[in-house]
Amino acid sequence: MGKLDSVKRILVLQLVTLEFLLDVAGFALIWFKFYKPVVKVRFWQKGDATLLLIYAGILFAFFAIYGASKVGYLRSFEIFLSKGFSILAVNTVSFAIFCLLNGGFITPRYVLILVAAQLAFAFAWSFLSNYIYKSVFAPRDLLLICGERPVDEIVEKFKTRKDRFEIVKIMNISEGEEAIIKEIPNRYQGVVIWDIPHHNRNNILKYCYSKSIRVYMMPKISDVIVQGADVVHFFDTPILLTRETPLSVEQRAIKRIIDLVCALILIVLTSPIMLITAFIIKVSDGGPVFYKQTRLTLNNKEFKIIKFRSMKVDAESDGKARLATKHDSRITWFGRFIRAVRIDELPQLFNIVKGDMSFVGPRPERPEIIEQYMKEMPEFAYRTKVKAGLAGYAQVYGKYNTTPYDKLKLDLAYIEGYTTWLDIRLMMLTLRVLLTPDATEGIADNQITALRTEEEKDESTVQ
Repeated sequence: MGKLDSVKRILVLQLVTLEFLLDVAGFALIWFKFYKPVVKVRFWQKGDATLLLIYAGILFAFFAIYGASKVGYLRSFEIFLSKGFSILAVNTVSFAIFCLLNGGFITPRYVLILVAAQLAFAFAWSFLSNYIYKSVFAPRDLLLICGERPVDEIVEKFKTRKDRFEIVKIMNISEGEEAIIKEIPNRYQGVVIWDIPHHNRNNILKYCYSKSIRVYMMPKISDVIVQGADVVHFFDTPILLTRETPLSVEQRAIKRIIDLVCALILIVLTSPIMLITAFIIKVSDGGPVFYKQTRLTLNNKEFKIIKFRSMKVDAESDGKARLATKHDSRITWFGRFIRAVRIDELPQLFNIVKGDMSFVGPRPERPEIIEQYMKEMPEFAYRTKVKAGLAGYAQVYGKYNTTPYDKLKLDLAYIEGYTTWLDIRLMMLTLRVLLTPDATEGIADNQITALRTEEEKDESTVQ
């Protein structure tokens, strides 16, 4: 399997490198043929080489941030979105450089032609690359090892990526470790460990590690917490240290500065969109433009979150807190649009300026919803160890209808793995989420949450 993985990496590297070089070649063409002859600043070969290196470096950085090189890992359209954002970003920076070299505005015609050509090629190449990858490499055959927790959820998730995985067999830990370990070497290219007791998991994990067998493991809350631990060497053995505060004073100060600067810039840039949105909401049904609601942030502090109203005025007239469902009749026609493109979230920029929220962090929940979640998951309170955010791990890597337990683990992964660079990366990745429709879907009509018991699920199915 190690040799096969090396072959996969070489193929992906070749596919990505070819496109990368063609993108750089396209930039070189418009520079030498159209822009260099007209800009006022003159330089020779070293200057040309420097400009090409800057373009290549920025393009490489954005490819890495957005995952544009993850052929065979991401879906074809997701790869295209990653490349599209990278192309738009690098060419915007390049055009700004052209204007600086010219000492004033210069025609963007040829940059726009380059962008159009690169986007068209990226679209075709994304699908072609994934097709080549899938044609050469078959999906991995996996053995799923489970415990008491139902496996339907994880099986369905793996089925969404039949191009990468195929769960060939499911074994329950009750069948015994010995029988499972005996089964593993038969025909599998990987093992999925799904919610089994610690001692069983440790033994199976050690066995797979000793035999160089790939393992996909569902982490427990304690695993996620330990991921952020520091390794200290007080004695002659490594010790893992989990600190009492996730963010240091310096990190909190830098985070606040980034929040303020970015929020103020975005308020100015998006003010026309906010004004148009407010006008349409007001004239559509005469109701209030904004929707304010009590949410919890750092250390369970209450604040009023501000959003553009996307539901009918009397959506919760009965006083009961309910999550939005996939086909929720309470959402207005315009509300569906602004929720799909996340325009309804823009007023939260003022919450960020005020200091109630950050750009990146766990999404703030209502006190009553947190209280009900904690009946099922006491660890849900851990999310308030940092300031609530406009977006975060659970929004970038999950969806609106991701289960609360999985969202909790994603949020804890952010808290325990926090760095300033992670914040910046997640802010940039959030732009890609805006164009991913299923990221804004409501919970399914039969999905169980802390607000819906098993009995309620059965009743909703009957109705």
